[in-house]
Amino acid sequence: MTRFPPGPPLTALPGLLRKLAVDRLGLMREAAALGDAVRVVLGPKKLYVFNHPDYAKHVLADNSDNYHKGIGLIQARRALGDGLLTSEGELWQRQRRTVQPAFKPTRIASQADAVAEEAAKLVTLLRGYEGAGPVDVQGELTGLTLGVLGRTLLETDLGGCEAVAHSFEAVQDQAMFEMVTQGLVPKWLPSPGQLRFRKARRKLYGIADRLVAERTGRMADGDTPHDALGRMILATGRATDAAARSRLREEVITLLLAGHETTASTLGWTLRLLDGHPEVRRRVRAEAVEILGDRSPQLEDLHRLTYTTMVVQEAMRLYPPVWVLPRVAQQTDEVGGYTVSAGADVLISPYILHRHPGLWDAPERFDPERFDAQRVAHRPRYAYIPFGAGPRFCIGSNLGMMEAVFVTALLTRDLTLTSLPGHQGTPEPMLSLRMAGGLPMTVAPVS
Repeated sequence: MTRFPPGPPLTALPGLLRKLAVDRLGLMREAAALGDAVRVVLGPKKLYVFNHPDYAKHVLADNSDNYHKGIGLIQARRALGDGLLTSEGELWQRQRRTVQPAFKPTRIASQADAVAEEAAKLVTLLRGYEGAGPVDVQGELTGLTLGVLGRTLLETDLGGCEAVAHSFEAVQDQAMFEMVTQGLVPKWLPSPGQLRFRKARRKLYGIADRLVAERTGRMADGDTPHDALGRMILATGRATDAAARSRLREEVITLLLAGHETTASTLGWTLRLLDGHPEVRRRVRAEAVEILGDRSPQLEDLHRLTYTTMVVQEAMRLYPPVWVLPRVAQQTDEVGGYTVSAGADVLISPYILHRHPGLWDAPERFDPERFDAQRVAHRPRYAYIPFGAGPRFCIGSNLGMMEAVFVTALLTRDLTLTSLPGHQGTPEPMLSLRMAGGLPMTVAPVS
């Protein structure tokens, strides 16, 4: 028996289309208000929004083979191609196997010093702004995460690659535009957004090709490739055909995006929340002083910075860097007793799942104590999925958490960062959950 989830009345569709364009988080909240399973018909598109741990488990884990990457990521393929973020099936499995050794716990452990050193550099940089007016901390965090990415996964210096962040902004802007317009605007039209996208893609191609050429040269001189980039080059072999070169370029671009943006987003929201909750900030500072003293963090400190870790986890609950996990059903399926049509778009949104009132007490409140071990043990496993779930669980989650905890501890121990009056910290849902307008803050010594 075919049974579809409830949906909004037809009269609400014009408003929903507008929200899809200008208020995607609002659209998610409205869908969640209708129930844990909602079906929206937008012209030829059928959109399912599932907001329950059991439904997330089914789509992302139990029957993941039936659900391929969906809207937003499909449009981003124009720049990312078939990199690890967007590929499917055997290609994705082969790519994952290739880079997996670069993310093993033993290798991540060896990279703790690099993370700590980059964090210390950021503290020094920000100290230069003491008493000198506001600085866009979000931009500096992006520089930090690019530095960590270069040292840990690419074994190269990404200094001079500042264009990466701006280029990805243009790529995401265009991907969201094409998602909202459902591809009805021809891509050959030289619109301003299209022109920015093409320029950004050329820059990303150039950066990726340069990184591959430099790493290949060092490998030819005997450099052992334990890093992700080196392993990708080895997997490609010495193939010179255009398809192989293009695939390698796409994988590097995907690594550049996924390897820096989500962690920078998490750190930005964490610092913003700490500024708004002085008592929490004092506890983080006290823990850092107690555990670290005046030294840099080391690997064994990661499991001792328990409260700082809880703060980062709570920041990712409220502002998950990947705010939506879009999928497309390949075959007709049943989720929670509801029929999902083949070809339908399916959305699992960590942003609204993490705010589900049946799962979280006072869900809008910033409360790091939610991640006390005893409280976590009583919560459904799939109620909290900031790194996704199932086979496509984020491969870089361990590195990202270590980076976020170490940087939060050092910045909070050594500096007082204060948001400018009136700065709202408005979330901007693109491929990741960015902070609109950056994060302007003043820098002062610890009082």
